[in-house]
Amino acid sequence: MPKLDQQISTLEERLKLLKLRHQRAEARKKAIEATREMKVDTRRKILIGTVVMAKVERNELDENLLRGWLNDALTRANDRQLFGLGPIGDSENRKG
Repeated sequence: MPKLDQQISTLEERLKLLKLRHQRAEARKKAIEATREMKVDTRRKILIGTVVMAKVERNELDENLLRGWLNDALTRANDRQLFGLGPIGDSENRKG
């Protein structure tokens, strides 16, 4: 019987390792998919921004309207600075 118990123990250990390997492979697949989705999302945002900027440059979209959208949406100081917007709460940035 000890030989049979040893075989069972060995097989159980092997099963445990195979399950762990499978879990790791699944986690890698999920991470790769999440990275791919993030890249696709970033690409979409870049393209949207490119279209909006082109429309502003061709006067097909009012720049003040865009600046209003940016003023309402951007909260981080470094993001606001990219578009020449002052700090939130600055009276020059308020709609009026």
